[in-house]
Amino acid sequence: MNKFPPITSLPPTKRPCHVTAAADLDGTLLTTRSSFPYFFVLCLEAGSLFRAALLLLVAPAILFTYILLSESAAIQILIFVSLAGLRVRDIELAARAVVPRFYGAYVRKDSWELFNACTGRRVVVTANPTVMVADFVREYLGAECVGTELEVDSRTGRFTGRVKGGVLVGLKKKEAVKRVFGDEMPDLGLGDRETDHDFMALCKEAYMVPKDKKAVSVPAEKLKSRTIFHDGRLVRLPNPLTALLTLLWIPFGFLLALFRVFFNLPIPARFVRYTYRLTGITLSINGNPPPAPSPGSKGSLLVCNHRTALDPILVSIALGRPVYCVTYSVSRLSTAISPIPSVSLTRDRATDAARISALLDKGHDVVICPEGTTCREPFLLRFSALFAELSDRIIPVAINVRQGTFFASTVRGWKFLDPYFFYMNPRPGYEITFLEPLREEETCGKGGKDPIEVANHVQRVIATALGFECTALTRKDKYMKLGGNDGKVENLKSLKKSE
Repeated sequence: MNKFPPITSLPPTKRPCHVTAAADLDGTLLTTRSSFPYFFVLCLEAGSLFRAALLLLVAPAILFTYILLSESAAIQILIFVSLAGLRVRDIELAARAVVPRFYGAYVRKDSWELFNACTGRRVVVTANPTVMVADFVREYLGAECVGTELEVDSRTGRFTGRVKGGVLVGLKKKEAVKRVFGDEMPDLGLGDRETDHDFMALCKEAYMVPKDKKAVSVPAEKLKSRTIFHDGRLVRLPNPLTALLTLLWIPFGFLLALFRVFFNLPIPARFVRYTYRLTGITLSINGNPPPAPSPGSKGSLLVCNHRTALDPILVSIALGRPVYCVTYSVSRLSTAISPIPSVSLTRDRATDAARISALLDKGHDVVICPEGTTCREPFLLRFSALFAELSDRIIPVAINVRQGTFFASTVRGWKFLDPYFFYMNPRPGYEITFLEPLREEETCGKGGKDPIEVANHVQRVIATALGFECTALTRKDKYMKLGGNDGKVENLKSLKKSE
């Protein structure tokens, strides 16, 4: 720390302007100093629950190695336990779909602002594997990434757990900076520990980032990219204590989820809101729930944003009566035990329109989620305009959900477990808000509006009620981002066969 001045010695209003920069990641550009939570996430999402438990078990040994022997040896053990034997594709997908959300929440404000102010080349030099951090660094920090390279078995496409060329700490990190910048060394260097001093000495000006548990994180909107889509089951960053408590909770949480599901399943919808309270589930109902259609009249479309696969069921509970829902790519198990009837869609526009119209003509209210897929963050995806063509009886419904431990949606995981992960949360909650039905002049039939105009209007109405932001993103955008496919069932099946 004595060799280089701390970054806090720079007055925010008089910081020098640099062109190029090289910076460490953990503890420097991030408020978190340990990479354990991010390796744990990879273990869980690309590996298995057993591998994550094994990493937690050997974590004390890794810590002692770091303190008593060397940082390089500790990181090699961390890499071997976490990644050995895992497929490259699985790690790449988890590093792109899961890890960036956690990294993005812990970008340190003072070091990031100095790093981001550089007008030229910016490079993050880290001991973490390149495959693990490169997507985040490029997308969220707008920088190049130089990290530890891993050995891959060319026959199986799996990581061996060994590193190529050594872990980037100390002199290895210095050599990497020389290799990247050539003769023109970076203007600015940022690090947070003694093993960063070697590469920082190459820089024309360098600063240490002191440890600070109260360091302020950068607001999400200030980064180069915002997290709209992400995958993975964990809600909170799994530091060692959180990881331990989560693993210990899983078996109890699963039993609790089974109890919550099958205890409430046979109970009539009008009473479930009360039995939910008994089992620790919060259901908040706002607005004016519409009455059931009168005999001989057509049903209404309850148009919702999509948070989890349970949305239609919770709308039915909020109404106190059964309604129909339309689904796509829902497992047979989920359909079999669903307390409300459902009709499968085909994503063929004419076929789907006919099926929904038939339900409405029979006087059934139908819950429909025109986003076509769930979105976890406070954003609404583009609404398909099909619903606007089918009925003028449209009731927007705004849905929000509280998940404190596990997310109840997935792209690459087992979808039939989605509802159970929701009920595995210690205190899960749903908020259902019934908004005012569309007026006649706002519909396609009597109002003569364009279907797309109606869909966009409903999207805006729901977004305003929730305080969310509208986007033009679609289901395909989500699945291409998180799963490397377009999300169509037939394509997913062919992809799994090829794997």
